[in-house]
Amino acid sequence: MTNFHILVLSILQGITEFLPVSSSGHLILLSKFTYFPDQGLALDVAVHVGSIIAVMIYFSQDLWKIFKGLLKTYFIPNLRNPDAKTFWLLVIGTIPIVFVGLFLEESGMEWLRDTRIIGWTILCYGILLFIADHFSMTIRKIEHLTVLDAILIGCAQCLALIPGTSRSGITMTMARFLSMERREAAKFSMLLSIPAIIGAAVLVTYKLYEENNLAQIIYAVDGITYSFIASIIAIYVVMWWLKKSTFLPFVIYRIILGTILILDSYKILDINVLKF
Repeated sequence: MTNFHILVLSILQGITEFLPVSSSGHLILLSKFTYFPDQGLALDVAVHVGSIIAVMIYFSQDLWKIFKGLLKTYFIPNLRNPDAKTFWLLVIGTIPIVFVGLFLEESGMEWLRDTRIIGWTILCYGILLFIADHFSMTIRKIEHLTVLDAILIGCAQCLALIPGTSRSGITMTMARFLSMERREAAKFSMLLSIPAIIGAAVLVTYKLYEENNLAQIIYAVDGITYSFIASIIAIYVVMWWLKKSTFLPFVIYRIILGTILILDSYKILDINVLKF
């Protein structure tokens, strides 16, 4: 794997992680439609870690408020303190993906990295995002979420284990169905990504350590650095865009890309001619 490959991979991850278009799907497609080799799950997770660092820096003030809220409540579950409540909602929202992720890890996930599956998930969940964004009310903030809301968003996040779904996209979709404001939906989605991706990163890092795969670890460090830079830029762009606009451009992009991938997977269209 070359440094240029890692750079391209990391920038792609950083740009797409917080756009509701599926970063994991794009990372897999990069190897399918270019001459780059498949980077595998290890580097996939590494570049996601760069994105998480960007989230923690962008929302550092919010994370500090959450920590102070926990101090005030002595780290005891408390939904009356708004800041502490946010923490416990994130914990509750993370629980579903822990169980589902461990199950899929044991049963194997490689078969999900199929172009046909990615095409259908990009298309169908893009349409679902449009329905949620177009027909739902826009009245609720994170402070208005209930335990049930957090569970529903957490269950939706589990679907993102299927490449092409988009973790940010599906959680924002569920949040919009729950009438959350667009920026608030994006914010909760980004905060929810922190424990989910950190957990995945710890698991993969432990496996690399057991395998004594030093080369993969070095690649991972480079990937984290590059993806962090791209991610912090992408977060600012997304939050700025959602101040006054809808998710429609992302929906259109998903419909076009998903349709092309489906046509290619059924041999109706051959996009290998575009391979570079």
